Amino acid sequence: MSTDPPSTRSPLPPTEQSGAHGALESASVADLIGWMHDTDGDVHQAVGAALPALEKFIEALVPRMAAGGRLFYIGAGTSGRLGIVDASECPPTFGVHPDRVVGLIAGGDGAIREAVEGAEDDPTEAWRTLQALGIQDSDSLLGIAASGRTPYVVGGLSSAMQHGLLTGAIVCNPESAVAAAAEHPIEAITGPEFVTGSTRLKAGTATKLLLNMISTVAMIQLGHVQGNRMVDMKPANAKLKERGSRMIADELGVSLQKACELLEQHASVREALKHGHKASGNHA
Repeated sequence: MSTDPPSTRSPLPPTEQSGAHGALESASVADLIGWMHDTDGDVHQAVGAALPALEKFIEALVPRMAAGGRLFYIGAGTSGRLGIVDASECPPTFGVHPDRVVGLIAGGDGAIREAVEGAEDDPTEAWRTLQALGIQDSDSLLGIAASGRTPYVVGGLSSAMQHGLLTGAIVCNPESAVAAAAEHPIEAITGPEFVTGSTRLKAGTATKLLLNMISTVAMIQLGHVQGNRMVDMKPANAKLKERGSRMIADELGVSLQKACELLEQHASVREALKHGHKASGNHA
């Protein structure tokens, strides 16, 4: 225990501070969900304040991806899992190869389900993994760490910057080591959690929103959306085939049955639309 007098101790970072509501175990379900809902209001404000920094990162990212560079996410625990979720959604949603956006978690894939003790404390693991994946100077790296101090993320970003990669970071505490290690720090200061220190809550929600924007806006800028339709999605199941057919029917003004036939024939919404426009003499 520290022997420093209270006046000289550093205050806890916001995500580790105690929230507004105590004695949670004595509260009713109605009170608990109401308080959580009210507390989550902090997330929208925090993400809004981070938008200028987010814009700069995405504007730097898109040209690199357009030239063939990949985007990697690195994080530990919840932060790593959120990066993996976002990366894994890009192929089915936007039709890109799985290596275009890649999520990595401290401790390896086994840590997706169960924590790997001490993995996040190794500052060299992230860069070793990236090297094994053939990391190139043209690639980009986004570190994710709600606390802003995870050694796994700090070390990965520091090495990436030394090798000329574009680096960004999502953090939920101010003036952090992770932010200092990135060229484009994105700080969403969400404040104390409803359950003290449980950053899967407000910090996790803010992180998910920011990742949604990074991948979605980047893929729009890279041409994987037409209008507001994900024309490069993979129609891999009945629900997606139905969605793709509706897109085709709406765009071409044909029956749903005809749209289904076009999707079945071309196995791609984009290709079905292109051939449908050609057949009708409309090259819009």
